[in-house]
Amino acid sequence: MLLRPVRVVASGRCVPARTVTNAELEALTGRAFDAWLRENTGIEARCWMEPGEVTSDLAARAARDALAHAGWSAEDLDLIVVATDTPDSPSPGTSAVLQHKLGAQRAGAFDVNCACAGFVTALDQAARTVATAAPVRRALVVGAYGMSRHLDLSDKRTGTLFADGAGAVLLEAGSPGEAPGYLGGRMEADGQYHDALGIFAGGTARPATAAEVAAHGPPRVEFARRLPGTFNLERWPRLVRAVLQDAGVSPDAVDLYVFTQLNLGTIRDVMADLGQPLDRTHWIMDRWGYTGSACVPMCLDHAVERGKLRPGGLVCLCASGGGVSLAAAVFRWAGPAPAPVG
Repeated sequence: MLLRPVRVVASGRCVPARTVTNAELEALTGRAFDAWLRENTGIEARCWMEPGEVTSDLAARAARDALAHAGWSAEDLDLIVVATDTPDSPSPGTSAVLQHKLGAQRAGAFDVNCACAGFVTALDQAARTVATAAPVRRALVVGAYGMSRHLDLSDKRTGTLFADGAGAVLLEAGSPGEAPGYLGGRMEADGQYHDALGIFAGGTARPATAAEVAAHGPPRVEFARRLPGTFNLERWPRLVRAVLQDAGVSPDAVDLYVFTQLNLGTIRDVMADLGQPLDRTHWIMDRWGYTGSACVPMCLDHAVERGKLRPGGLVCLCASGGGVSLAAAVFRWAGPAPAPVG
């Protein structure tokens, strides 16, 4: 039970400047995949960091965007949570780097790594902290992804999908007696698939020694074995219904659904399973590629910008990623109305 209401008051995003279309990537790799990729995932292009950029740079840009939308300064923050599985370095946490880059000197900071379910998991943990820890009234949650640093472009299963970016939201403790904004979250995992998808080198299991790199190359994202093709289609609707039931709302009451942005076909099928029209969801993978732990907040922010979410609107987020980890959350949007978009 949340002890004080928590409001989600603003969002922001960072999209790297470098856009790589399917046609450009075909020329770079010497393989034809554009038609297949469009049909099976919806991806038409992706954005990558510049050589000198790192994950915390993307996170900082998304954070500043959200802060500007809320009219806050970095000094207003009590907590920073960064969700990423592509950190600047294995240690220290990227959240500490972000705290320094923002100048948020009062804020505590920690990282969450649940792969592509990380942002929704981090949002839930931050909301519960704001709800229960009296000194923490304002929190920044960022999902950041720099997977282009770990791509093997000769691997057709990964080299065409992954992109870079960051998305952020701001949370604030509400006033006593105020209706709750954040209504709750759920997490699940299915660890039997922990060895299916990930960056398996660079940790204690496979240290990035000279011998390891010489034999297998630098740490890279790999599909090591197949996941069930219907995994998300089976698990997402069940998880969504569970978190909505916890919150005491029906699927029909939700104004915006945001899912992991890997496969547009899966999103369409899940919305049909939930009995919801497609215009109650949103997608960004067509223009920005698959941005993992950043895709849900990036999609949320883009939907707000496009006028698909108004103050008081009900939002349900659902994400899954390597592990397999899953998370869902539901809240009422307390952010500003969108500015007109030309």
